[in-house]
Amino acid sequence: MIDQPTIDRITEAAQIQDVVGDFVTLRKRGVNLLGLCPFHGEKTPSFTVSPAKGIFKCFGCGKGGNSVHFIMEHEQLGYTEALKYLARKYHIDVQERELSPEEMAVRNDRESMFLVNEFAQKHFTSTLHNHIDGKSIGLGYFRERGFRDDIIQKFQLGYSLDQRDAFTQAALKAGYNKEYLVKTGLTLENESGQTTDRFRGRVMFPVHSLSGKVVAFGGRILKKDDKMAKYVNSPESEIYHKSNELYGIFFAKQAIVKQDRCFLVEGYTDVISMHQSGIENVVASSGTSLTPGQIRLIHRFTENVTVIYDGDAAGIKASIRGIDLLLEEGLNIKVLLLPDGDDPDSFARKTNASDFIEYVERNASDFIRFKTNLLLADAGNDPVKRAGLVLDIVRSIAIIPNSAIRSEYVKECSTLLNVEEQMLYYEINKLKNSEQEKNATRRQNEIPEQSDSPESDAIARISSSSKFEDQERNILQILVKYGESIFYYSDEEKQLPVTVGDYILEELEKDNLLFYNEVHTLILEEYKLNHKMDGFVAERFFLYHPNSRVSILTADLVTEKYTLSKVHSKVKKVETDAERLIELVPRVVFEFKNSLILDMIKQKLLQLKAASEMKNNSLVDQIMQEMKQLDEVKKQLSKTLGERIIIKL
Repeated sequence: MIDQPTIDRITEAAQIQDVVGDFVTLRKRGVNLLGLCPFHGEKTPSFTVSPAKGIFKCFGCGKGGNSVHFIMEHEQLGYTEALKYLARKYHIDVQERELSPEEMAVRNDRESMFLVNEFAQKHFTSTLHNHIDGKSIGLGYFRERGFRDDIIQKFQLGYSLDQRDAFTQAALKAGYNKEYLVKTGLTLENESGQTTDRFRGRVMFPVHSLSGKVVAFGGRILKKDDKMAKYVNSPESEIYHKSNELYGIFFAKQAIVKQDRCFLVEGYTDVISMHQSGIENVVASSGTSLTPGQIRLIHRFTENVTVIYDGDAAGIKASIRGIDLLLEEGLNIKVLLLPDGDDPDSFARKTNASDFIEYVERNASDFIRFKTNLLLADAGNDPVKRAGLVLDIVRSIAIIPNSAIRSEYVKECSTLLNVEEQMLYYEINKLKNSEQEKNATRRQNEIPEQSDSPESDAIARISSSSKFEDQERNILQILVKYGESIFYYSDEEKQLPVTVGDYILEELEKDNLLFYNEVHTLILEEYKLNHKMDGFVAERFFLYHPNSRVSILTADLVTEKYTLSKVHSKVKKVETDAERLIELVPRVVFEFKNSLILDMIKQKLLQLKAASEMKNNSLVDQIMQEMKQLDEVKKQLSKTLGERIIIKL
C-alpha cells in the first residue's frame, strides 16, 4: 500500500498537461488545451485538458478524470501501478511494504507479463554485452551494420543464445512463472511440458509501447537456414496487439511533435539507422500493412506523414493500399522514393540529418500524384487498365475528408489522366452514395427488436431505478464545485456563514431524502463526513478519490464543454453559475424534491387503481387523502420553481 502523504505528493507533481502531453499533441484553446482523443478514433479534436482543474475530458467517448486516471486508462494499469508510474516520472520515492505471496498471486496477468518482458529485455541486453557468444555474434552483427554503442543501448538491443531453453531456465531460476513466459510468447511449450526458447540464436529488438514499456520482441536469425524464418515476432497477447503498435514510437514521439512530421518506414533497422543519422521522428510498421490503430497513433502527434519506399515496385504496390487509410484519417501524405539499391537503413548510413531533410524536400511528392504516376506507368496504353486506374484513383480521392483538398486533387488528376473533372466528380459521388446506403442498411440492421423476455423486464427495472439520476447529478455538481462558497449569513450581526454545502445537506436531511444512484450516494455521504474538516476542498478531494468511479464522475461534473466567446462579454454581462448561486442552489434541490413527489403521485395512482379493482373503499379513501397531501406539496414546489422543472447545469 502507498501511504496518503506519498499519494498527495504524486498527485500534486503530476500536472495533467505534462502527463497527457507525453501521449497527445495538445494545442491551446482559451484557458484549456485541445487534442485528438487517445481512447477512440476521431478526426476532429474533442479531447480537452484543463490545467487549472487538473483534469481531462473527451466529449466524444466520454472518458475523463485526473492524471492518475489517464495513466490507468492509457496504460491499462491498476490504481497503485499508475501511481508508481507517475512517481517514477517525477522522481518521487514510494515506500511500500513487500507484497506477501498471496498478494503476489492476485496480481493480474498484464502486470505479470510486463514484468516478464522487462526481465527478458534486461537478460537479452546483458547477454549481448557480457556473454562470449553475445559479444562475438550479436554485438558483432550490430557493429557490422554500423550501429554505435550508444544507439545499441538506446534501443535496448540484445541477443538470445542459440540454445534450446537458456532464457527460459534463467527466467524460471529468477522466480518468474512459466505461465507468463508462455503467455508472452517468449517460451514455447509442447504437450509433454518441454520448453523451448522462441528467439534462440537471434539478435533481439524490443518493441516499446508509447510509455516505454516492453510489449513484445522481434528476433532476427543470423545463420543461414532456409527452414527458419528470417524474423520471428512475439505473438498477440494481453499486452501486445501488433495492429496498435509502431516500432520506435516511444523514441520518436517528441521529435514528431517538434518537427510536425512523421517518417514511416518498414523495418527495425530502418528506424535505428535513421535515429543514428539524426532523424528521430521515424517509426516502422514492422513489415505489416498499416492498420487504423497505428494510423491513430501517428495522428495523435502530427497530421503530416512521409512514407519512405526503397524503390521495389512490387513492394510499393503491395503496401500502397494501406496508405488510403492514412488519407481517410485526414492526414497529409507524402511519398519519398529512395534511389535504386537503397533502403532507409542504407540511405541513412550514407547521409546526415540535414542532407536527408534536403533530399526529402526535393524529392517527396504527395501521395495522390505519386499513386497516379505509378499506376499510369503500369497501365501504359491499355484502355481497360486505364479505366481501372481511374476508378482506383477516384477511390483514394473520395475518402479524403477535407472537401477543399479533394477538389484540388480532382483538378490535378484530371490533368494527369486526361479525364474531365465532371466525370471524376460523378464517380466520387457515386462511391459516396453507395457507402451511405451501406451504412444506412447496417444501422437499420443493428436496431434491436422489442422483447417481452424476463431479461428486458430486468433492464426496464434497472432503468427505472436511475430516474432521478439527472437531478442527483445537478445537486452533486453544485456541491462539488461550490460547496465551500458562502450562501448566506444566518445571523447578520454575528456574521455566521452558511455555505452552499450546509444548505443542501440541511434541505435533504429535513425531508429525509436519499439518493438512489450508488456512486452519487457515496459522494454525498463522504461529503457529509469530511466537509467540516480544515482545508477541505470538495473538488480536489473527490477528483483524487481512490475510488475511480467517484473521481471520474467528479471530473465529469466539473468539466464545462463550452465556454462563451469574449464577444458575449463585450455585448452583455453574462452571469456565471458562481454568480447565480442564490438562484441555482435552491432550484436544483427543489427539482429533486419535485421529481420525487411526481413519482410518489404516480405510484399512488397505481395503488388507487388496484384498490378500486378490489372494491376496497376504505383503502381508496386513504390513498385519495394521501394523494391530496402530495398534490398540495406539488403545487407549492411548482410555485417555487415557477413551473420550470428541468434545468441542465
